[in-house]
Amino acid sequence: MQVVQSNQAGVPIYQQIEDQVKTQILNGDCPAGMQLPSIRELAKDLKISVITTTRAYRDLEAQGYVTNMQGKGTFVAPQDNELIREHALRAIENGLQTAIDAARLGGVETAELHTMLDTLLEGENDG
Repeated sequence: MQVVQSNQAGVPIYQQIEDQVKTQILNGDCPAGMQLPSIRELAKDLKISVITTTRAYRDLEAQGYVTNMQGKGTFVAPQDNELIREHALRAIENGLQTAIDAARLGGVETAELHTMLDTLLEGENDG
């Protein structure tokens, strides 16, 4: 598992850890059952507070990405495809809402927004 932190990201470090671990789990880079670094080990490697890594791991556990086995460590949990889909849908909705808000501010008509989305989707299918 690889985590890279950035103080210029404008995102709290615990959130950076969460996002990167989630991405690695969803991409299959961290398979179910894989043991993650201990909270102290990760904090030491990243030169950050144990409190920060604890928050990230607790949030990941609450969201079902990892499981903590007392005395043994933190492990990647088997992924529920329904849960993964639900998280993806939520992220898509948030992204689309951001686009809609920007379109309204810019005076972009709904039809033009649809055309933009269609063009972007077609471009992905071509590449």
